[in-house]
Amino acid sequence: MNKSLLYLVTLLFPLFLFSQSDSLSLNDTTQFSNAIRINLSKYKLESAHAYRTGDIERGKFLFDSLVQYRLAGTKFDNFTLKRINKSKVGKSKIELADIKKPIVFITYASWCVTTQGEIPAINKLAQKYGKDVQFVVLFWDRKHDIKKIAKKFSSRVMVCYAHESYKNDSRTVGILKHTLGLPTTFFLDENLKVSDIKRAGVQVSLQKGDYQKGYALNYNAFLEGMVPFLLNKELAKEMLVIK
Repeated sequence: MNKSLLYLVTLLFPLFLFSQSDSLSLNDTTQFSNAIRINLSKYKLESAHAYRTGDIERGKFLFDSLVQYRLAGTKFDNFTLKRINKSKVGKSKIELADIKKPIVFITYASWCVTTQGEIPAINKLAQKYGKDVQFVVLFWDRKHDIKKIAKKFSSRVMVCYAHESYKNDSRTVGILKHTLGLPTTFFLDENLKVSDIKRAGVQVSLQKGDYQKGYALNYNAFLEGMVPFLLNKELAKEMLVIK
């Protein structure tokens, strides 16, 4: 286990155990789409008021509370996504349940500017941990609008797209884009259970040209959400050694 991962494990492991035991007992059998539907109206009302009055911290608190107490531990819907490029076996679509390993699922749009160092950080993590975790990026755009930006991602990152005008995309758009908005990152375990949900990219202002700081902040932000998956992998290895 490398030093940066070990540090995050040491820092977050007690919190991870507490939050998982608390949220899973409440939401273990709940479908994500049902949970977001039940809780969305109140969240949107309170969140809109917070941002309208300039209370940014309150808005962030409401989002984090919604995730921690209502969405973490729910079962993510098995969405079928269209890939920008076909897989090695020639398939242009993928069901999330077919991935069979933890997923870092990020939603963007071609007109949504990523923060400095964000895509390189994703690419580096995908290359480093690709055997254990699958990165999936979903753009809320038509196919021809994302071809250029899709080339910026590593081949280890699965780039997909969905749009209101495409047949069969309305449910995916309604549940994900029109609820928590974008950019958003969903951390899903190998059984599609929601471990955490965060806003994609670092949520701090960066000076123009401050690439290294942006890269480091983005790298650590995504890695933090991956810790439970990587920790479980390391623990599984340890158990095999003990046996």
